[in-house]
Amino acid sequence: MRRRHRHRLLRPLVAFAAVTGIFATATPNADSTPLEGTSAASATTTVFYYTKTKNWPATYLHYAPDGGSWTTVPGVRMETACTDWVKETVDLGSAAGLQATFNNGSGTWDNNGGTNYALGTGAVTVKDGVVAHSDPCVDTGTGTGNQATVYYSTATSGWSTANLHYAPTGGSWTTVPGVGMESACTGWWKRTVDLGTATALKAAFNNGNGVWDNNNGSDYALGSGTTTLKDRTVTAGAADPCAAQVPDTQAPTTPTGVTASATGTSVVVSWKPATDDTAVTKYQLTRTGGTEGTVVTDVGSTVWSDTGLAEKTTYTYTVKAVDAAGNTSPASSAAPVTTGEKAPAPAAGTPLGTDPRKDPIYFVLTARFYDGDTSNDRGGSQDVTSGNAANNDPMFRGDFKGLVDKLDYIKALGFSAVWITPVVLNRSDYDYHGYHGYDFYKVDPRLESAGASYQDLINAAHAKGMKIYQDVVYNHSSRWGAKGLFTSTVYGVRDTQWSWYYDEKNAGFDYDGLTVEPKSGKSYYNGDLWSTAEPSGNTCLNWGKPTGGRSPEGYTLYNCQWPSPTSGMFPKAYYHQCWIGNWEGEDSRSCWLHEDLADFNTENATVQNYLIGAYDKYIDMGVDGFRVDTAVHIPRVTWNRRFLPAIYDRVTQRFGADAAKNFFVFGEVGAFVNDKWNRGSVNHSAQFFTWKERKEYSADDEKAAIEQYDYEEQLGTGNQPTSANAFLNGNSYHTPDRSQFSGMNIIDMRMHMNFGDAQNAYNNGKDSDDSVNDATYNVVYVDSHDYGPNKSSTRYSGGTDAWAENMALMWTFRGIPTLYYGSEIEFQKGKQIDCGPTCPLAGTGRAYYGDHLAGGVTASDFGTVASASGEVATTLAQPLVKHLQRLNRIRRAIPALQSGQYSTDGITGSMAFKRRYTSGSTDSFALVTVTGGATYTGIPNGTYTDAVTGDVKTVSGGTLSVEAPGKGNLRVYVLNGPGKIGADGPYLK
Repeated sequence: MRRRHRHRLLRPLVAFAAVTGIFATATPNADSTPLEGTSAASATTTVFYYTKTKNWPATYLHYAPDGGSWTTVPGVRMETACTDWVKETVDLGSAAGLQATFNNGSGTWDNNGGTNYALGTGAVTVKDGVVAHSDPCVDTGTGTGNQATVYYSTATSGWSTANLHYAPTGGSWTTVPGVGMESACTGWWKRTVDLGTATALKAAFNNGNGVWDNNNGSDYALGSGTTTLKDRTVTAGAADPCAAQVPDTQAPTTPTGVTASATGTSVVVSWKPATDDTAVTKYQLTRTGGTEGTVVTDVGSTVWSDTGLAEKTTYTYTVKAVDAAGNTSPASSAAPVTTGEKAPAPAAGTPLGTDPRKDPIYFVLTARFYDGDTSNDRGGSQDVTSGNAANNDPMFRGDFKGLVDKLDYIKALGFSAVWITPVVLNRSDYDYHGYHGYDFYKVDPRLESAGASYQDLINAAHAKGMKIYQDVVYNHSSRWGAKGLFTSTVYGVRDTQWSWYYDEKNAGFDYDGLTVEPKSGKSYYNGDLWSTAEPSGNTCLNWGKPTGGRSPEGYTLYNCQWPSPTSGMFPKAYYHQCWIGNWEGEDSRSCWLHEDLADFNTENATVQNYLIGAYDKYIDMGVDGFRVDTAVHIPRVTWNRRFLPAIYDRVTQRFGADAAKNFFVFGEVGAFVNDKWNRGSVNHSAQFFTWKERKEYSADDEKAAIEQYDYEEQLGTGNQPTSANAFLNGNSYHTPDRSQFSGMNIIDMRMHMNFGDAQNAYNNGKDSDDSVNDATYNVVYVDSHDYGPNKSSTRYSGGTDAWAENMALMWTFRGIPTLYYGSEIEFQKGKQIDCGPTCPLAGTGRAYYGDHLAGGVTASDFGTVASASGEVATTLAQPLVKHLQRLNRIRRAIPALQSGQYSTDGITGSMAFKRRYTSGSTDSFALVTVTGGATYTGIPNGTYTDAVTGDVKTVSGGTLSVEAPGKGNLRVYVLNGPGKIGADGPYLK
C-alpha cells in the first residue's frame, strides 16, 4: 500500500470509486502496423498541471517517489509549459511512480480531496482533478497538410478523459497513450491532428489508465475531415455533434387503449404506452365529472388508481403523453366509468416511514406461524396424500389473527419489522406459502378473519411501532394464470380415470380458496380446467391426444393435461413461451421456472398495469415495504423503467416524499454461488440490481431487455460501477452518494451462502460491498424458507454456539439482521426445509410454530418481556432468545450499529471492524469484535465504554486493544457511549 502524505491543513482522506471504462479487457493492436506497447518504467516523469481554473501566481509540485521521501514543503516550483499549463520533470530513480500534491506556495493546496495524486511515469497531466497520460503542449493540428478532426463519445463508457493514439497511413504511431483530447461538450471529446500528405489514419482510444477501445482488436480506420465515433460506430463526414441541437418540437403519439374500471368509489385507469422520437417522460391524466370539476394529474407510469370519488357518479378520463421538451400529444379517446356504492372498509394505514436500517426483521410464513382462527384452516387436495391430515396439520393453519395475537412475542424478541409471505389469493394444490398468485387484487381469505383482516394486521403492527414488509411476486402467476388478466379455461381430458382429480364445471362457483365447490361438496376448485370433450376456443395444441405415458397410478396421460409455456395454453402477449435452459443466461429472465409458475411477460404494458395496480392497493393500505420474490428473473431495465418508479411514485402520492425515501424494497436475486459475481454473469448477480441504468435503450421494453443484457454482459464484471457508500473514510462518516441507486436493495445472498460459519460469511460479505450501491441496506440472514447456507436443503444445524456467533455478527456488522421464524430456538434444525406434498409439513423446516407460542405474552419494549405464561414463557427463556433480546437492545441503542459505515483499516482481528454514523447532533462511533481479540490503531482519542460489559478504556495514543471475548460473545466499545446495555446472558457477558 502506498503511503499517503498529509498536512495539517489538508482535507481529510476521502475514498473515491475508480472510473472504469467499457473496454477494460481490450489492449492495443494495429493489424500489420502494431501499436507501440507501453514502454518499460522510465526514470523520469514529466508532470503537467492545468492552471487556468486556479489562477495561482505560482504553482509548486510537492511529491514523493514510491518508497522515497517527500520534498520539503511547498515542493519545487513548476515552469511554464504552454498556455494554461506548467510542468516539472521529476527524477524517479528506480521508482515506478510518485505521490503528488500541488499548491500555490502560500498555503492553498490541491491534494485530490485528501487522497493525494498517484502518478506514473512518462508524460502525466493533472487537470481539475483528472489524471491523464499525454503531452498537452504537443500541437498536432496546426500544420499545412491534411487534417483529421476526430470526435469521440464517452457517454457510454463513462471515461473522465480520453486520449487518441493514432498513426497516419504510412506513418508512425504516437507514443502510448497518444495525445490528449479536449472536452467538446457533454459526453464528447475532440482532437484535430495533422496527417501531412496522408488522407487517413488508424486509431485507438484510451482513458489514460490502461483501459482501451481498439475496435475489438482491429483499430479504427478513419479518414481526413470530420469523423465521429460513438459506441464503435464510425461516421465519416459527420456534422459537429456539439453544434446547437435542433429543438425538439415533435409531440409524442396519442395514448391508446385507455380503459377505466370502477370498484366501489375507486377507479383504475390504464393505457398503452405512447411513443416519441426521444422519450415520453410523463402522462397528463384529466378527469371530468362529479362535483369536483376538471382535475389534471401527472402520472409517471401507465396506470392510475383514483380513490375517494363520489358514489354512483359518472367520470370521464383522457390521457396525454408529454416528452422532456414539454411537447404534449393530443388527448386520448375518452374512457367513461360510473362508480358504485362506497364500500365499508377500515381506514387505510400509514407507513411508519423511518430508516429501515433501524429495524431488524423477523420473517414468518404466515400460514405456519400461529393459528388464531381455526375456521379458515384448509388442507387442500393434498391434505391426505401429504400426510398432513394424519398430523391434524392443514397446510393453511396460521393466519393474520394469529400474527396479531403474537406481535408482542416478536416485539419481545426485539424485532421491529415483520416480513410476511405473499398475501394475494393463491391457487394450486399446495399453495400455503403464497407464491402461486391467482387473484393479485384479493387478499387470500384463508389468512383473514372477522376483526383480523390484512388491514387490521397492518394497523395493529403500526400501533406497536412495528413495520410490515409484504412479500410480492411480479415474475409469475399460478398455473391457472391471473384473474383479471388471463385465466386458462381448460387443461385436459376428464375421463373416468381422472374424474376424481377436479370437479365438473359449475358456472355459479367462483374460486376463493376458502369455499367448497357445492356441486361436488368436496373441492375448493372448479371444473373449468377439465372437460370430457375439447371445448370451443381451445388454444392448447394436440388437446386430448394420449402422450404415450402413464401416471404413477397407471392412468393415461394426455397432452394439455398440465400447464406448459410451449403448448399454446397461455397467450404470448401476457406470458412467456419457453422453459429456462440457462439459469445465468438471458432466458432466465424470460422463461418459466416451473410448471406451477406461469411466467408473466413483464415487458408487456397490460401485464405491467395489472401488477402495478394490484400492488398499489397494498401500498395504499400502509405496508412499509416489499420483499420482491424472484427479482432476478425480470430484466433490471424493466424494474428500473416500470415497477420501481411505480412503487415509489405511489408511496409519494399517498404518503409524501419522506415516506417514499424509507419505503423498503429488497429483492431476492438468487445468486446461489460463493463468488462475487454469479458465475461471471453481471445480469444475474445480486448487487447488479441496486444500480440505475447507465445508457438509453429502445423504447420497446422487450427490445430494451435484450439490449441491456447484451450491453452489460459485454462490459463484464470489471466494468461495473463501484461505491464507497458502505465504507468509512478513515474514521469519518461521509454522506453516501445515492444518485445512481435503482430503488431496489438486496438480500445478501453471498453472506447467506457462506454462513456455514460466521467468519466465512464476514469475509465474503466484505468482498462484495464495493459493488453494491449501499451495502448498509443489505438484508442479512443465515437461512430461510428456501435454503440454508451453501444452498443446503436443510435448516441450519451448526450448533447453539455457532448460532450465537452468527447473530452477534449480523447484529453488529453492516446490513439489516433478519431471522427466519423459530431460529431463536433452533426450531427444526437439520430438517429438510421443503419437500412439497411428498411428506408431512410437521417434519420439515416449514413446520407449524404455534405450539411454542401457546399462552400469553406482553412486551414492555423491544427486547423486553413484561409478562409471559404457558409454553411461550418457556420459549422466551431459551438461551438464544436471551442472546437475541440483548443484541437487539444493544443495536437499538447505538446508531452506528444501525446505519453506520464501516472500516477494517488499522485493525487486527478476525471479525473486527469500526463503524460510525453522523447526522445532525448524532455522532456514534463504535469498535466491534466478534468472538476473537482485536487491536484498533489510529482511532480518535477519548473514553470508550463497552456496551456488553460496561468496561471503560481511555485512549490517548490512538490505540485500543481488546481481549477475545469467546465464541458467540462480542465487545462493542463506543466513544462516549451509553455504558452497559442489558444484563449478562449465556453469551453476552
